[in-house]
This record gives sequence, C-alpha cells and structure tokens, in this order.
Amino acid sequence: MKNARFVGIDIGTTSVKAAVVDETGRVVSRFSQSYATQRRAGGIVEQDPSDWLRLVQQSLAEMDLEGVVAVGLTSQVNTHVFMTENGEALLPAIIWQDGRAQSVATKLNSQVATEDKVKWWGGPMPIDASHACSRMAWVAMNEPDIWERTRWVMLPKDYVAFHLTGVPATDAVSSVGLVDQNLEYVPEILDLVSGARDRVAPLHGVMQSVSRIKDGPLRGLPLICGTMDAWAGLVGTGGAQNGTTMYLSGTSEILGISSQTVVPTPGAIVFPDYDGIRLHAAPTQSGGDAKMWFAASHGLTLDEMTALVARTPASPATPMFLPQLQGERAPLWDADLRAAFFGVGRATGQGDFARAVYEGVAMAARMGLETLQASAAVKSDVILCGGGGFQSDPWNQIRADILGAELHVLASGEPGVLGAAMMAGVGAGHFAHITDALGALATYDRTYSPDPNLRVRSEDLYGIYRDAIMQTGDLGKRITQVNAR
Repeated sequence: MKNARFVGIDIGTTSVKAAVVDETGRVVSRFSQSYATQRRAGGIVEQDPSDWLRLVQQSLAEMDLEGVVAVGLTSQVNTHVFMTENGEALLPAIIWQDGRAQSVATKLNSQVATEDKVKWWGGPMPIDASHACSRMAWVAMNEPDIWERTRWVMLPKDYVAFHLTGVPATDAVSSVGLVDQNLEYVPEILDLVSGARDRVAPLHGVMQSVSRIKDGPLRGLPLICGTMDAWAGLVGTGGAQNGTTMYLSGTSEILGISSQTVVPTPGAIVFPDYDGIRLHAAPTQSGGDAKMWFAASHGLTLDEMTALVARTPASPATPMFLPQLQGERAPLWDADLRAAFFGVGRATGQGDFARAVYEGVAMAARMGLETLQASAAVKSDVILCGGGGFQSDPWNQIRADILGAELHVLASGEPGVLGAAMMAGVGAGHFAHITDALGALATYDRTYSPDPNLRVRSEDLYGIYRDAIMQTGDLGKRITQVNAR
C-alpha cells in the first residue's frame, strides 16, 4: 500500500484535535477547535456530547482527505455518557474531573479486597470518583429514571464511533477498572452495581475496525476502535518500546513507563498487556488546567504568563504551590484535596506566584513518576515528552530541573492524534505492529537537560512538597466544608 494516509482524531478535555498523517509522519492537514465545559457546585464538571460529534464531523469536512485509508480514534476517559439504544445522551457527559461520586466510590472501594485488585489489575488501584461503577451507582441512586432508560454507558470516542458507524463498541485498555489482565470484563466489579453488566459495550481490539463509516466524505472506510488518550498519547510519544519513560502534558500531566515487570504499587495504574505493550501510568489531575486557572484569575494570557515566568528566576520570594485545584488522581487518588500556596511573603510578586504554579505541577508529576518507577522497576535518565504543555520552553526547563532527567520533546505537538493515526495505520494493515508505526511517524526535535547548579534546590524543594501534601492535605478539605455551610 503506497502513499497511504491516516486520520487521527483526539477528543480531548478541552478540544477536538485531528490530523491527516502520511506514511512518513508528515502532517498533511490538521484541525483543532475547543468546546465548553460546565462546572457547578458539588464538584460537578460536565460537557455536551453533541459538541464532540459536531466537531469530529466538522474536522472530516474541512481537512484534506485525499488518500486516507482509515480513521483512528482516541479520547479522554473516565468520562461517561449515559445514552439510549439509539444514541441519545440522557445527561450531560460526566467528565473525569467530576467528583460528585466520591462518597459512592469510597463505599464501593471498601467492598473490594486489595488482593483481588492486584490479581485483576496488577496493583491496588482504588475505585475512585471517576470509576465507571461509581458513576453508574451515583446515577442509579440519584437519577433512577435516567438509569432505567440507559442502554449504554460510553466513553467519548465510543459515543462518536457509535454515531459514525451505528455499532456499540469499546476497548479493554480504555475500560480502566472494569477489565482484568486478560482484557476481559471483571464480573465481580460490574456486579457491584445492579444492571451495570447490561450497560457496558462489547469489547473490541484497540486496532480493530468497529465497522465502516456510514456517511460523509469517508463513507465506507474502516473506523478503528482506538483507545484512551493516555495510552494513545504515551504510545505515540514512544511507549511502544519496552523500558521507555514518557510524559504527556495537556489539561493534566500523565506520566508513563513501558515495562513488562509489575511490582504492585499503591497509586499506579497498570494497563493490561496489549500486543506486547504494558504501560504503567500515573495521570495527575492538574497540569495545563492549573496554568489556565492562574492566568485567567490574574488577567493574563497563557503567553503572558510564560513570559512572566521566563523573566522571574527562583528566589527567596518564590512560594510553593500544591496544584490540587480539584483533587488529585495519581498517586494520591483523593478527589477532596485542594490547592495551596506556602511561603508567601511581602516580597512575593505575580511572577513568583506564576513560577510556583509551574514548579508545583512539575513536583506533582515527579511524585507520579516515582510511583511508576517503583511499579515498573524502571528508572531512566531520559523522558520522551509530548503534548501542548511542552510548547513552553521555561516550563520545560523547570520540569527537567525538578525531575532530574533529560527531556526529549516530540516534534508533533499532539501525541494523542499521532497515536490515533498510528492505530489507524496498523488497523488498515499498512504497519504490521505499532512499533513499526512509531519508528515511521515519531520524531523528536528539542532536548532539555537539568541544570546541575539547581540540583540541590530541586531535591530540597521536592522533599518539602512531599511533606506539605502529606501533612496539610486535610486542611483544604476542612476549609471547603466550613465555607459550604
């Protein structure tokens, strides 16, 4: 198959991004457009699923599709759509940042033994507020009429795939906490919620065709099932190679290590082995989201914030920032944690606060990375990086200093899109394996090395960060509870 092209589509937390990629990795055409997220009291965070579908269809209408042979999908996960048999969304999508089901999750988690978690998932991963069963239990208790009408509980990519093909499908890698190491649903988990077994979609292979697209400019072409954005992005950044360490930066920071070794470690996610690839992942809750929060609250654009940090070196006026604006995922898994600044003095200015936000996010990433290094028994001095958050040179240098590793940044700014295109290439039969696609499509164009003069500061600062988050985490919860009265 010569001169083949592949479409990769990423339904992210803030936007739909898509690209047409040829067999050499060249981006022929691209698309990106954002959509709204609604945030309400009680930790509620929602999106309109029709926005995803509208923008996916718009991307296919606007890009140059000549020579395209297949379409691959990836999306945010732990985001759930409750829908009818014919695809009607009965509720706004409950996205991964939503914490409304925390109390339900705590009860469900207490019903599952640690040894069973290790047996099913390779580690003691908790059932948290974003787990599919927590969401289903919450809807069943609080919206029983909606639960009764629900035929499918789907992820964003699967909702879009259903509307493009008419076929209900999902994949085992995306079904975090629902499937075991054999890529099959865990009956004991689904049975925690009455009716859950009947509402999950059939499992397909990550690089298997769901069906052919029904309508539009790519009618008749195969739509590859794809998988979650973290897996697609980590693989697109280099994670198909065993022993590699990856770092994705977008709305949140996601650390990953590819390793066949599994040492059960609290806080880490261990994906099932898929086609010889076994990823250990640590998705944090805040990354670019913390940056956007600070910029918006101080009347800055993102570029202005970056420039401010670039001209504000670390000094005694620099505070410490705990970036848990809306709880934390890996490795703490606590939806009730809240952010804080420490060490603020009269000399602390806007630039110092901005630098602290960048450093705090980097320290949260390091905490996740250390958890993965224990889980995978791998420690590397080189980290392969990708995502929109790696477009900022000052932030990249801060991360290299705090992580104490050399960062190699992917030339393509969208590793999730690239990963989806790789999966489309394999699903279409153009590449025999995802490693072949990686070798053909992934290149790196920037390197950041840690400054040896800052090593002592970085180590000391990180030690204080760990102490602060462990010792003061409960204070933010108490403050929130008092102010909610």
